[in-house]
Amino acid sequence: FGFTFSVKLMEGTEHDAAAEYRELGLYDIAEEEEAHEQNMIDMLDEERLRYSGSVVLGMSDALIELTGALAGLTFALQSLQLVALAGLVTGIAAAFSMGASEYLSSRAEKKAESAIKAAFFTWLSYLVTVFLLVGPYLVFQVDSPDFHGLEPHVQALMCTFAIGLLIVAVFNIYVSVVEEVSFRSRFLEMTGILGVVSLISYGIGIALRGMLGIEI
Repeated sequence: FGFTFSVKLMEGTEHDAAAEYRELGLYDIAEEEEAHEQNMIDMLDEERLRYSGSVVLGMSDALIELTGALAGLTFALQSLQLVALAGLVTGIAAAFSMGASEYLSSRAEKKAESAIKAAFFTWLSYLVTVFLLVGPYLVFQVDSPDFHGLEPHVQALMCTFAIGLLIVAVFNIYVSVVEEVSFRSRFLEMTGILGVVSLISYGIGIALRGMLGIEI
């Protein structure tokens, strides 16, 4: 998780220690603890933190867009290979598109951060998320046994949802510690958006398959 994450965890521990010292009447030691804590915070200038907005942009877009797309494709095509192919093509193309958009946006807004680095972090976070989400469709096989009546392509989608939730959880743990915000509210918000988009995409996939008369 990096230097910043570690320092923020230490900061929380030192804050508790300072409070305990005050309760014991050791005000000088408490002030020293708080001063040390502030000095550590002032030293923080980790590159990944400065480009956290770009990472958030790439990861959140990939999670919401691709998970929704995979849900729709899964029930429209009902084929592991076809969904994996469509997901990878869509995801990789979107990663480059997002990177380019972030570069142009950073240049237009004349941000202090490097536009190239911002684009790179956006592209990389999007691409990594794409491969994690599409991974189950590459692991499961057509002849894989049904699990509780669920066919392989449905099992792959369930795994994709689980991976998506895990990514959201890990990311929000990091953000909640580094930026000192509520983990619960951010996690529930992102999970809710992910679920709604996936349900809508599922409905669109079923509707389009019926409208186009596609039989799988």
